[in-house]
Amino acid sequence: MLKKLRRRFVLINMAIVTGMLLVIFGLVIHFTNLDLDAQSDSMLQKIAQNALDPVGREPNTQLPYFTLRFSASGQVVASGKTHYDITDREFLDELIATIYDINKTTGYLEDYHLKYTVVTSPIVQVIAFVDVSSQQSAMLSLLQVSILTAVAALAAFTFISILLARWAVNPVDKAWQQQKQFISDASHELKTPLTVIMSNAELLQDDGCDRGVCADNILASSQQMRHLVEGMLELARADNGQIQTHFENMDLSKTVSDSILPFEPMFFESGLRLESVIEPGILVHGSQQHLHQLTDILLDNAQKYSTPGIVDVKLSRQGKNQCLLTVSNPGTPIPQGELESIFQRFYRSDTARTSSGSFGLGLSIAQRIVQEHGGNIWAESNPSGNRFSVLLPCYPQ
Repeated sequence: MLKKLRRRFVLINMAIVTGMLLVIFGLVIHFTNLDLDAQSDSMLQKIAQNALDPVGREPNTQLPYFTLRFSASGQVVASGKTHYDITDREFLDELIATIYDINKTTGYLEDYHLKYTVVTSPIVQVIAFVDVSSQQSAMLSLLQVSILTAVAALAAFTFISILLARWAVNPVDKAWQQQKQFISDASHELKTPLTVIMSNAELLQDDGCDRGVCADNILASSQQMRHLVEGMLELARADNGQIQTHFENMDLSKTVSDSILPFEPMFFESGLRLESVIEPGILVHGSQQHLHQLTDILLDNAQKYSTPGIVDVKLSRQGKNQCLLTVSNPGTPIPQGELESIFQRFYRSDTARTSSGSFGLGLSIAQRIVQEHGGNIWAESNPSGNRFSVLLPCYPQ
């Protein structure tokens, strides 16, 4: 599919480029030809008018020319600057006969590459000729150069289009791979609770089983599936832009403080001590619901992956228009190569995310919330533990 998409991208791009080159070079050739025709016609008229002048002034022209002057007595006088032999009477008679056969006062003799015009005065008649073979050679050269330039340009644009196709399709390829990985991981995550539910449902049919235990297992697995499906649906709606976030001016300091309170007993039961330093009066423009959810995700993540010790939560201003929320916890340091990967959906570390009940969706949801609020989120690790930081825009103090 991606190969077809790249090929279609290149074909469409080259069709557009080819059309543009044809139009550009076609217009250049067309207007150049019109300009040369106008110049030669102007020279022809000038030569003819000078030939009617009894003084016989020498015209200033850039093209070879000659004139045939017919006196009242019928005598023909040829003059001019041309590579044709104007002393050849047979050649001149042939030209005169051809013009009389055409029966037009102005025209073009294709066999001789000559433009002519016939002017008459009461005393004399003049036929003026201009040799346009040099103009035709110039047009031919221009056409050849245009074709070569167009071919070279098409070759260059083809190469560039191939590179652009790879670059343009790369996000699609990445999204396609992420979709396949998402389906694979979601199937894997759903498989475990479904297996537990089916196993306990089969045990319920056995008279010797503890029905209370089986029912508890089914309920726990069902709740686990519900949390997973809710997280998946939330991310899917966010990707499709279906979540309508209500932004308002809110007190982030109060929101973070309110989020911390319910976690204190949970941290205490896990052998952890929760400490917080919250700078008061930090106002942001955002969704209170989602920023509350963001804090809950970071605290829940710290509670699940901490060893006994102190978990620090800090919120402070950074400059005039930014604030920084950090959650630091003791525990196994996240490898440097995984600090960005942990925000991917369903990401699991081999050592930390195997038996904690996490699906690997929390940090992805947190990243989405931060991005919607125009901020940044990142993780850092040190020998004693890990720290998650969120930088958000806020109102000046």
